[in-house]
Amino acid sequence: MRFAPPNPLRIADRASGLNAPTVRSYNERLVLSLLLQNMGISRLEIGEKTGLSAQTVSVIVRSLEQEGLVSKGEAQRGRVGPPTIPLSLNPKGAFSVGVSFGESAVNVALIDFVGSVQYHAAHPYPVLQESPDGLAASIEQGLLTLPPASRARVAGIGLAVPDDAHVSQHVRELLGRDLADVQAGIERKLDLSVYIQNDITAAAGGESLFGSARSLSDFLFFYLGSQLHSRLILNYQIHSGKAGLGHNVGLSRLRDELDVHRLSLDDIGLGIQSGEVEALYARWRRDCCRQIAGSVQSLLSFVSFKSVVISSYAPTKVGQNLIADLQDELPEVDFLLGCNSTAPKAVGAASLPYHSRFMVQ
Repeated sequence: MRFAPPNPLRIADRASGLNAPTVRSYNERLVLSLLLQNMGISRLEIGEKTGLSAQTVSVIVRSLEQEGLVSKGEAQRGRVGPPTIPLSLNPKGAFSVGVSFGESAVNVALIDFVGSVQYHAAHPYPVLQESPDGLAASIEQGLLTLPPASRARVAGIGLAVPDDAHVSQHVRELLGRDLADVQAGIERKLDLSVYIQNDITAAAGGESLFGSARSLSDFLFFYLGSQLHSRLILNYQIHSGKAGLGHNVGLSRLRDELDVHRLSLDDIGLGIQSGEVEALYARWRRDCCRQIAGSVQSLLSFVSFKSVVISSYAPTKVGQNLIADLQDELPEVDFLLGCNSTAPKAVGAASLPYHSRFMVQ
């Protein structure tokens, strides 16, 4: 798969000055970014955190309210001074669609402005391959769940695509060799901007924007899918490691072992397992825990972070058990289970248009 190159470093001889509309747009993005991380914050607190004057904050907030992006809460009284009014993003202020490509199906998720999943569907590859516009049609199916008046509030579409080392034949046949063609085709069909990102990086971005890592600037992220993948986030920047590197302790191995006993991941924790199944599950947990703990300890020799986020589409019980094992192994590190359990990579992909349109980079 071919991804767009990273943005070039900004250098003085290629930089341009900022006019008034540009400064205002930046300040609006700054306020929206702050509200995303601090729901219920007051205008006074926005001013303290941004350095903007009270008048500037009022003008920006009023404008964002008129655009339907920000909403007021109930006035809070009982403190010294005038009552404070908490501000939050309006969940219906914007929507976005994310698409990820799994082993057997394409996941399509539509989220609102605070990251809540409003629609999710898994489309088997053979169904989408029946038509040249099958992928665009699956996205449009999600968009049609919105009221007509909300369609204009769709910020765009994000595609979370695996790297070359993990692309299945299904994905190759559906997307072809050139992602730019896919991007242009969907934009032409649906008249919405399309953003493309690596799927693991997109999942990490989704947790950072909407999930367990919302308040964290530095953390180590693991995605427990068919295999185990990781990303390092320092100062809100996502760093990728060796391309294509994955560890064979993921859910694919556990699923294959359960298949032998005619069980699925959803059967874990229901008390219906035999002693043999309990033993294989315990062995998988031990191996997975050892791989994650080893990676964390190795990385802590070079960089400092306190939190590790584990994201997965696995049943909650599987994730909770793994978190408990890891916390026992490394009590000095905070292990957090990701909030986005419904197609985490698709939700992460849906965050891409928000980053581009509303957030400060």
